[in-house]
Amino acid sequence: MLENTDNILEIKDLVVEYRTDDAVIHAVNGVNLTVKKGETIGLVGETGAGKTTIARSILRILQTPPAKVCGGQIGFQGQDLLAISEREMRKIRGNKIAMIFQDPMTALNPIEKVGAQIAEAIKQHNSITQSEAEHRTGDMLELVGIPRERYNEYPHQFSGGMKQRVVIAMALACNPELLLADEPTTALDVTIQAQVLEMMQELKQKLGTSVILITHDLGVVADSCDTVAVIYAGEIVEYGTADHIFRHLTHPYTIGLFNSLPKLNSTERRLKPIKGLMPDPTNLPAGCTFCERCPDATERCVAQSPEVVEVAPGHLVKCFLAGVKE
Repeated sequence: MLENTDNILEIKDLVVEYRTDDAVIHAVNGVNLTVKKGETIGLVGETGAGKTTIARSILRILQTPPAKVCGGQIGFQGQDLLAISEREMRKIRGNKIAMIFQDPMTALNPIEKVGAQIAEAIKQHNSITQSEAEHRTGDMLELVGIPRERYNEYPHQFSGGMKQRVVIAMALACNPELLLADEPTTALDVTIQAQVLEMMQELKQKLGTSVILITHDLGVVADSCDTVAVIYAGEIVEYGTADHIFRHLTHPYTIGLFNSLPKLNSTERRLKPIKGLMPDPTNLPAGCTFCERCPDATERCVAQSPEVVEVAPGHLVKCFLAGVKE
C-alpha cells in the first residue's frame, strides 16, 4: 500500500462530505498527504478548513451520518484504513495511531478516575493483568509530569494544563507510531502551552513517534514542525518544509496568514487581515477557492481550478501565479 517505505502514512485523493437533508458540505476535497517516520507535520488553516476532518478520517471516527468518505485511500503499514473492517481498525485505533483531542474538558469522562481511563486503553491493546496496567499507567502519568499518586483522582481535580497532560498520557499509553494532535494547546494559557509543546517534543524524540499537529498558530508550527501543509476550503494550497515555506511564502493565502500576525519590529499601527470569509462549503466556486479573497486574482482564477506547481524541490503550491512569482 505504501509506495515509499520511509513514509508511515500516505493519503491519496481523500474526499469527505457532510450530507444533510438541506445540503451537501464539501469538507475535504482531494487531499494528498504523506507523513514520514519520525516527522512532525503541521496542518495550518482557518477554522472550518477541514483539518480536524482529515485527522478523524485517518482514525475513522467521523460521525456517520452526516459524514461520508466519498473517495480516496489512507495507507498505513500496508493497509488501506478506509477498506479494512471495524474490528481490524479497533486494533490500530489508540494502539498504533492515537489522537490528542482539542478540548481536554470534554475528552475525559468526568465520572471516571483519570488512571482508570488510561489503564482501559492499555488493557484494550495488551494482554496484561489489571495490576500491570495500573503500574504502566503510573509510569505514563510520571512521563508527562504527574505524580502516580494522582491515579485515583477525577478530572475535576486537575487544572486545564494537567488535564491536557492526562489526555497526552492516554494518547501515548500504547506507544503509538502516529500521533494526531488536534490543537492540543488551544484551551491553555501561554505559559502552559509552552510547557505542553516542549513536553510533546521530548516525548516524540524519546518514543520516535510521527506527529500530525493541527493548529492555526504559526508560532507553534515554527517551533515544532518539520513540514507544513496549508489548508484552505478542504484543499492543501501550499506544502513543503517549514523552513522553506517560512522563507519563501508563495500562495496568497499563506502570505495573508503571515501578514495577519503582529510584528514587534514593525512600525505599522494596524494588522492586515485577509479580507472576506472562506467560501460556502455547500457551494464552492468553480475556479480557485481563494479567488474571492485574493488580491492577485484574475479571470482565469475565477473560471479554472489551478493545478499543483512545484516551485522548489518538495515545495508545492496550488496557484496559477506560483511559477510566475518565482
